Amino acid sequence: MDELHPTFCTIVPPHVLDKLARADDQAVAEPARRTLEADAAQRTRRRLNTVAGVRAAALAPSRAATDHPKRTIYDCANGTDLPGTKVRSEGDDPGKDATVNRVYAGLGATFELLLSSYGRSSLDGEGLPLSASVHYDENYGNAFWDGEQMVFGDGDGEIFLDFSIPVDVIAHELAHGLTQYTANLSYFGQPGALNESMSDVIGSLVKQYTLDQTADQADWLIGAGLLAPRVTGVALRSMKEPGTAYDDDVLGKDPQPGTMDDYVHTGRDNGGVHINSGIPNHAFYLLATQLGGKSWERAGQIWFDALTGGRLAVDADFAAFARATVAAARERYGDGEAHEAVLKAWSQVGVPTA
Repeated sequence: MDELHPTFCTIVPPHVLDKLARADDQAVAEPARRTLEADAAQRTRRRLNTVAGVRAAALAPSRAATDHPKRTIYDCANGTDLPGTKVRSEGDDPGKDATVNRVYAGLGATFELLLSSYGRSSLDGEGLPLSASVHYDENYGNAFWDGEQMVFGDGDGEIFLDFSIPVDVIAHELAHGLTQYTANLSYFGQPGALNESMSDVIGSLVKQYTLDQTADQADWLIGAGLLAPRVTGVALRSMKEPGTAYDDDVLGKDPQPGTMDDYVHTGRDNGGVHINSGIPNHAFYLLATQLGGKSWERAGQIWFDALTGGRLAVDADFAAFARATVAAARERYGDGEAHEAVLKAWSQVGVPTA
């Protein structure tokens, strides 16, 4: 990868917030409008700062890889100035703020999975420090990676609870940084959906890793525990059954397809990056459950190898990624069970591998 293109990536897609912003209930609509406005401002800031940030990254001294994370948590105190006030550094004891403690632990769990399972020191492979800001804005209903750090809102209490509650949300956003420093997939259409899917995969793997679950024990939900009690739903997305995570009068119906037969062609959400990610998500679920055992081992290794192996162009589509996983499986495990399971998984979701 010759040049970084940091992207502003959120866990809740804009089409969901658009629907909430049109709700009759102002306790739902007003926080959604505020969140959309805050996200738009951050996207603009990201575009303006990208060139300067890329140049700074190119000139920054290289870091020595480390087997210990370097975490820093900041508190925005419900303001929007980033990063906020430093409230916890690496090695500090837990404080009274549960959000700070959850984010600190989630950053550590993601670092540990990458290092222990894949031998990678942080997101960039060189011990990149991990920074996160909590309590961003008032009733902010999202979490995001802005190309440099993580940011978490407290939710509105009506639709979304605290975004630090699900560890897979924390890992999902961090994984956008992993993609940024490896395949650097562009954030539109199928490459954007792959970008989102890779974050869901890593998020689910970190969740399963922290719970020490096998593939058949996992719930394969992304963001379980995030939705408020009034919402008819269990999570933001389901890798096991895309399209079933929620079906709510206010939030709407989960639009994710599980196969190419139901691929959604849209100009919204950067060409449906949060929607069509259900297809590669489901392929990974099928692979992991077919292989069995701990998902971060063989299935996760194959996906990680495909992401970091240098085969993917920034505009890689589903078929290109599928071929990369087939090649990765063959190179690491030969032509046996794992290789055949990868071929079968992609076939089941309708993505060609030839």
